[in-house]
Amino acid sequence: MASVLAALASEPSQLLPARTQMAFTLGFHIVLVPMGVAFTFIILVAHWRGLRRGDADALRLAQRWSKVAAVLFAVGAVSGTVLTFEMGLLWPRLMNRFGDAYGIPFAIEGLFFFLEAIFLAVYIYGWKRLPAWPHFLTGIPVVLSGIGGTLSVVAANSWMNSPGGFRMHNGHVVDVDPLRVIFNDAFWHEGLHMLLAAYLVAGFIVAGVYAFAMLRGRRDRHHRLGFLIPFTVAAVVMPFQIFVGDVAARKVFEQQPIKFAAQELVFDTARHAPEVIGGVLIDGEVRYGIKIPGLASWLADFSTNTKITGLSSVPPRDRPPANIVHLSFDLMVGIASALLALALWFAIVWWRRRDLPRTPWFLRAATVAGVAAVVAMESGWVVTEVGRQPWVVQGLLRTEDAVTRADGVWLSLVVVVVLYTAVATAAVLVLRSMSRRWRAADADEPPVPYGPGDDLAPAPRGARS
Repeated sequence: MASVLAALASEPSQLLPARTQMAFTLGFHIVLVPMGVAFTFIILVAHWRGLRRGDADALRLAQRWSKVAAVLFAVGAVSGTVLTFEMGLLWPRLMNRFGDAYGIPFAIEGLFFFLEAIFLAVYIYGWKRLPAWPHFLTGIPVVLSGIGGTLSVVAANSWMNSPGGFRMHNGHVVDVDPLRVIFNDAFWHEGLHMLLAAYLVAGFIVAGVYAFAMLRGRRDRHHRLGFLIPFTVAAVVMPFQIFVGDVAARKVFEQQPIKFAAQELVFDTARHAPEVIGGVLIDGEVRYGIKIPGLASWLADFSTNTKITGLSSVPPRDRPPANIVHLSFDLMVGIASALLALALWFAIVWWRRRDLPRTPWFLRAATVAGVAAVVAMESGWVVTEVGRQPWVVQGLLRTEDAVTRADGVWLSLVVVVVLYTAVATAAVLVLRSMSRRWRAADADEPPVPYGPGDDLAPAPRGARS
């Protein structure tokens, strides 16, 4: 405890509010990322079904969901812009020392952002104005731009975990290789893990909304289809995410052994290290957890004889807060396992009966799944970011050295919290208003979004609506 207090006393006074502000804004913005990356794909799935099968309900869902996507995109633009400014204002030494390398993925992300905004506007404007299939095609760049933007941001984050593609000379970055910066050693497993997480979160959130409505008695085909399309996307992705997550954990073991030790709560370097479920580390001893002998070593490299480097191998000031990292990791894995079970439940029943499970407990679980997926994603980012501490760039720049020395960080934190609260409140009110308006208009709407009397039975590609 004395060492912890001494470390806190030696830290710059701006470090705590800067960390808090960054965590708050990133935690807020990351919830919106799946809606920009994967929700647009779900919209296109509904749109494609509507055009191929002449399905008016699917087309109506696609049209309504595109308007929701526009609202969430606007909110994400605000929160993402704040994050961009924070990188320079809160962490000036990071940008000053490593900006020549670290800034490359962000520059690319900006291009993808503008492409996504342009084509999203065209797609939304195109309802009732463009021919059916050309209109559908305008949505594809939205999905691809969202994927590109997400991978660009993950490239920057993965570079912080595994920096490369440059050389240091007199404290400055030189000889930057942009491709090695982007495609660093941690890029592929981090990028794919985040991309699949986006599809899971978007699918389960949207499906959860319709599951809740179905529990309240809205069992019409519109709500059933609104549930099935996003839930199927999430259920298909779920097993792949479990596999990629396992691969990512092994990569962390190879590239960031101290982070892995925090995840598994391994204090002393050891072979046959146990997997600890729950529990906390107190004075170098694991307490209150359930230990499974040898499993942590086996998960690291498929052998119980694998040696895991413990937290005690580095000085206390170089260790991450292990309890936060470990419990967040356990929460992420536990929720992912529960969501996998839910996806398998759905798959088995659908395979046998081509229907949803008939018990209301399935819809209750599906309603909770959206929130649970968000919690799992947030927990994963806690593991990634907190597990890297005390480094902002692994092994090269400490977080306390990167933080601003300017006054007023507490004030900026308050301003950001108030701003984000106002934006979130406005977004919720707008979405609720849209939902009420759609329910009231259901009886009066034309059969398909392209206009009254249009025939959208399966037609040749390129036919006008």
